Amino acid sequence: MTTTLTVRKAAIGCVVMAVADLTVWVATGGGYFWPAWTILGLSLLLGAYALIRRREAALAARVDTLTRSRRGAVDRQAAELKRVERDLHDGAQARLVSLSLTLGLAGHLVRLDPDGAAKLVEEARTTAVAALDDLRAVMHSIHPAVLADRGLRDAARALALNLAVPVTVAGDEPGELSPAAETAAYFAISECLANVVKHSGATAATVTFARTAAALRITVEDDGRGGADPGAGTGLRGIAERLDAVDATLAVHSPAGGPTRATITVPADR
Repeated sequence: MTTTLTVRKAAIGCVVMAVADLTVWVATGGGYFWPAWTILGLSLLLGAYALIRRREAALAARVDTLTRSRRGAVDRQAAELKRVERDLHDGAQARLVSLSLTLGLAGHLVRLDPDGAAKLVEEARTTAVAALDDLRAVMHSIHPAVLADRGLRDAARALALNLAVPVTVAGDEPGELSPAAETAAYFAISECLANVVKHSGATAATVTFARTAAALRITVEDDGRGGADPGAGTGLRGIAERLDAVDATLAVHSPAGGPTRATITVPADR
């Protein structure tokens, strides 16, 4: 039963009671209009009841949102752990195993074939460098170093430098955010810019930061063809789910013909 329907039924009950009192007052010959007190009391009770029901509905909706976001966060964390494990197993771990075998062979050849041992050592060095690159890539996917070193706005500028579409980053300093919120906002910006390059056909884009006392608002806008639909693919939906876990939101306005405007709203820390 919805809140509106429940309040409506309560209101009908109050009206019936008020009409009954008015009928009694008329039947007893009128006089002092005592039903006014009944009507006033019923009105106050109905107003209090409606307020309580609205608050209960808001709390229920909030609990539902938190339950859904928690479930999504747990699922994403499990998927992320599996991805990291796979990347480490297929990348850095495989290279380190190869490095260990190569160094073992080089150790056997040091006296028998110094030139061959030197080649193996050089090969091992190359493998070690590649393993370090793999580890850096995995670490970047968890928490980018540029984000920790330079903050969210400069991290967005670093993202823009690697794109084929010219991107302008402007606006207020983002201010202090929790690590989880900052990381979620960074990856949201990254995915929005990736969509600009892959799908929009845009010639330019902007990332604008606007800070208020209540929230940080990040707008990613492009001059492309528009038509972006959060329900049509996994990219925008994944952004929304990631942001939902930190109480942030994503709103997309993308009419046919453009422009596309994605607005990321991150509540201020309290």
